[in-house]
Amino acid sequence: MTLNIRIIAPDRTVWDADAEEIILPSSTGQLGILTGHAPLLTALDIGVMRVRVDKDWIPIVLLGGFAEIENNQLTILVNGAEEATQIDLSEAEKNLETTTQLLSDALSSKEKIEATQKVRKARARVQAATAAIV
Repeated sequence: MTLNIRIIAPDRTVWDADAEEIILPSSTGQLGILTGHAPLLTALDIGVMRVRVDKDWIPIVLLGGFAEIENNQLTILVNGAEEATQIDLSEAEKNLETTTQLLSDALSSKEKIEATQKVRKARARVQAATAAIV
């Protein structure tokens, strides 16, 4: 038995396939989902979602949103998402350096909050791209 997973971003359906296991970046920590999971609605944080198809783990960057599981159907509504295979690792690492510098240079609370979000997104992209290489 498998889980049917749909990841929907505002501009497209990112993923629509079956999988054996999912690990989600929820707002309270990592959340593992297997077949037969109890019904659940949870908020998602910026981070890397991991999808196990057969024996392979596929990393996908999620930029926050919500996930609902019911009857082995997992629907994920996200602000944005990116499959790790579409991320250029060197570009992602440069972006992380740039956003980290922005955070260091931030003066106001607003600048610090915005820069922190950019660093979190950049870090998730690097983590996903690195996991895709391994």
